[in-house]
Amino acid sequence: MKYQAPKGVKEYLPPSSALFERVREALIAPARLANYQLMELAIFEETEVFTRGVGESTDVVSKEMYTFTDRGERSLTLRPEGTAGVMRAVIENGLDRGALPVKIFYVGPFFRAERPQAGRYRQFYQVGVEAIGSEDPLLDVEVISLATQGFKSLGLTGFQLVINSLGDSESRSAYRSALTKYLRTLPLDEATKERAEINPLRVLDDKRSDVIAMLKDAPNILEYLNESSEKDFEIVQRGLSALGIDFVINPRLVRGLDYYTKTTFEFIHPQLGAQSGIGGGGRYDGLMESLGGAPLSGIGFGIGIDRVLLACEAENIKLEPTTPLACFIIPLGDEYGTQALNIAAKLRDEGFRVDLAFGNRSLKGAMKAADKSGAQFAFVLGERESQSKSVELKELSSGQVQSVKLEQLANVLGASAGISQPKADSTEKSKGA
Repeated sequence: MKYQAPKGVKEYLPPSSALFERVREALIAPARLANYQLMELAIFEETEVFTRGVGESTDVVSKEMYTFTDRGERSLTLRPEGTAGVMRAVIENGLDRGALPVKIFYVGPFFRAERPQAGRYRQFYQVGVEAIGSEDPLLDVEVISLATQGFKSLGLTGFQLVINSLGDSESRSAYRSALTKYLRTLPLDEATKERAEINPLRVLDDKRSDVIAMLKDAPNILEYLNESSEKDFEIVQRGLSALGIDFVINPRLVRGLDYYTKTTFEFIHPQLGAQSGIGGGGRYDGLMESLGGAPLSGIGFGIGIDRVLLACEAENIKLEPTTPLACFIIPLGDEYGTQALNIAAKLRDEGFRVDLAFGNRSLKGAMKAADKSGAQFAFVLGERESQSKSVELKELSSGQVQSVKLEQLANVLGASAGISQPKADSTEKSKGA
């Protein structure tokens, strides 16, 4: 029997996995620089974490979750999103009782039983950011800016930021009442009517063209914001403008999860067609309390790595690995294999990616392997090189060759990569300072 990955599972294999890694690290880097710290989340949670946290009326909970019963008759669910699990972990471990805001990022696979399509998988990968414990709207600006910086660092220019405000509980209540009244006048199907009664804002997220047409004259949520919510939204807009971040306001943007309040946002890439979203998020003022924690506010986002890769392809961006392969070493026989390993280990200690030819290949076969590896340089290590303690370092893209002493290899590789000196040298300097 031939086994295959389950339908809708996207796997990243070499060499394309290097591009996946490049995107992942680019999206994480701005968060690290802003003092967000890694949280490794549970892959599965008690189902109630999502039914209470995300909302039973959402498509995620009602249609898309992978839920199973374990041997202890407990209902567990593979995580369909990250925020609810983060809040559970923060509450359980008392992180909300320390310095606020709690600023974390996470990355990994998530699971939804959706119809697979380009960039939409049943197992998909996300980078997420959460900032918990502050109602300051400038924190909203910081969070949005982290996503923007990640996109720009990859060279993306065609994405758009769409923002909205769902207001505080008072504003939402007033708007919900007006929207419900309006929806009851529409010829909606029974399932949509039922959804409208549970959470009328869910209907605004409906992607069917006939429903969208019926909602043309629906009440505008921005007209129902109270003074406090309106002020917060103005601060967000001013903050984004001050950072040079362009945005458009869409009063119909509600996102697909029930916990959002006040600022909501989405990043879209029009070149991706109907499924244009590449990430988004928003503020969630009541989520922690609904999961049994303190009444603390938070703001966060999730960005689909798969979607961002497609956006890079759409813009013809040539991504390079996070750490390119600097050198490929070809030992001529077993007697020089150990020396080659030793040289490679020292170069790796300096922070260079280095590979070797294994298996006593012919010189011709080993050079082919070097060319295919994508390395910048290659050299042969044999009797002559071992005795002279120097090698003929070949730049594989140009064919240019230079004679380099083994003790100078790190310096030459570093100079070609724009590194002024080897890592070890700089470490020694700092020790002696």
